Amino acid sequence: MTTTRIALLYGGRSAEHDISILSARTVVAALDPARFTPVPVYLARDGRMLLQSAERLLSAADPSTTALVPLSAAELARAGGEPVDVVFPVLHGPYGEDGTVQGLLELAGIPYVGAGVLGSAVGMDKDVMKRLLRDAGLAVADFRALRRGDGPAVAAEVGFPLFVKPANLGSSVGVRRVARAEELEDALQYAFEFDDKVLAEAEVRGLEVECAVLGNERPRASVVGAIRVTHADGFYSYDAKYLDEHGAALEIPARISATAAARVRAMAVEVYRTLECAGLARVDFFLRDDGHPVVNEINTLPGFTAHSMVPLLWQATGMSTRELVTELLDLAVERHRRRRLLRHTR
Repeated sequence: MTTTRIALLYGGRSAEHDISILSARTVVAALDPARFTPVPVYLARDGRMLLQSAERLLSAADPSTTALVPLSAAELARAGGEPVDVVFPVLHGPYGEDGTVQGLLELAGIPYVGAGVLGSAVGMDKDVMKRLLRDAGLAVADFRALRRGDGPAVAAEVGFPLFVKPANLGSSVGVRRVARAEELEDALQYAFEFDDKVLAEAEVRGLEVECAVLGNERPRASVVGAIRVTHADGFYSYDAKYLDEHGAALEIPARISATAAARVRAMAVEVYRTLECAGLARVDFFLRDDGHPVVNEINTLPGFTAHSMVPLLWQATGMSTRELVTELLDLAVERHRRRRLLRHTR
């Protein structure tokens, strides 16, 4: 029986390179061997594409120290010597989740998992994302976008305490909580080390909750999960996520009212549709004490490790990781066929 060949793009040039490798191992391990053949393609930090075997990927060896076969972008469609049927970009952050890889795959005419160029680019840029959500009538925190040369007075307009973060980055890299005006300049300088555009956002008091969304035209939401932060930073910082094993606890499903959970799930689907998403996403909220959610951000290619929210949320909803990965690949093919048919009928 012929299997579907899945090219997994992982690694990448962002600060989330190592998380991407862990995500790729989870996806490869979850693929149904009766249906799919994995073709791992490692994106090195310098942008090179390198063909790797699934066995070496699962062995936990550092890809950067392994002799791999170089690939050009033109060769991706036939990685491993045979046609690739679907691409799963298991990439997080810039140069993977921001529309760049999606544009390459559109040009190559290969089906791929996740949002298209527009949805990926909008989901990556927190400034543009929040403008669209605000215009759609969805609750977001008061924010200001700053470019280099803008003074701290612009950021201070949202009031203290506030958060300063790079506009185009994930995993809380470059994020700082600012309680007083005298801390603002240092926080802005730090965020500008990672991006040319920075956001200052008013703090929203509430529980951090997350919801996964799956689908193309008819997206559906998972159960809601909560993040109980115990780290000294006081928010879900990079250290709380990755460096302190006791920095935060995931609560799935979240211990919130049925009404609040329904609001989060409905708003997650609204966010997904508003931002032109497809395939999958994770939508993050602050749930205020009055039970109303405020959108924090969307992640169009969220972490897929064994401990990541998205696979755990869908497991709690009744879907195994193997079933989730299979549906994502089916959704990618379905979307590609529909778009190709629409182009051919014009």
